Amino acid sequence: MSMTADPRRHSAAADRNAAPILAELQRLLPERGVMLEIASGTGQHAARCSDGLPGWQWWPSDAEDESLASIAAWCSGLERVQPALRIDVLEPQWPGVPAAVDAIYCANLIHIAPWACCAGLMRGAARHLAPQGLLITYGPYLEDGVVTAPGNRAFDADLRARDPAWGLRRREDVAREAAAVGLVCRERVAMPANNLLLVWARASASLRENAGLT
Repeated sequence: MSMTADPRRHSAAADRNAAPILAELQRLLPERGVMLEIASGTGQHAARCSDGLPGWQWWPSDAEDESLASIAAWCSGLERVQPALRIDVLEPQWPGVPAAVDAIYCANLIHIAPWACCAGLMRGAARHLAPQGLLITYGPYLEDGVVTAPGNRAFDADLRARDPAWGLRRREDVAREAAAVGLVCRERVAMPANNLLLVWARASASLRENAGLT
């Protein structure tokens, strides 16, 4: 008798960071809303975090077939998690995404992808976020005036060895891409293992004027 392989992929890092990420999402987000997750990867965050946000409808997504199958397996039977969407952030439109979402969550895409994907993420967020919506990004960053932890330096070198187009990004460069579409960093949260959770929102009229966006 043949047995079908379990399509669920597993990330030990996702297991470790799910609880602190969920705690921040619970603090930042209102009681109810619609969440779009970009680059859901294994699907572990979609399964774990959606369970901790009972008033939220979660839309996972990814661009890779193996990830889409893993997400479907991890989230099977979770009624508040929608079927995973196939989204390439570089595309000018993201098919299947609701016209307006209350939050977009994206972990570990910006550094494990070509730099152009950062701009694509920001453009998509500007298209789909509701007026008071939040884009929440998670991962390691380089920062001006902040000493890079040895583990992050090693991780950056490993990423660039695997693909020269990958690598840790300067937070200030990411902020510049966000500003180009009218988003500003509202909050910087230090997370375990030298990661950051960055909260992006539409700039107010006064912030836009100060930033030269008007």
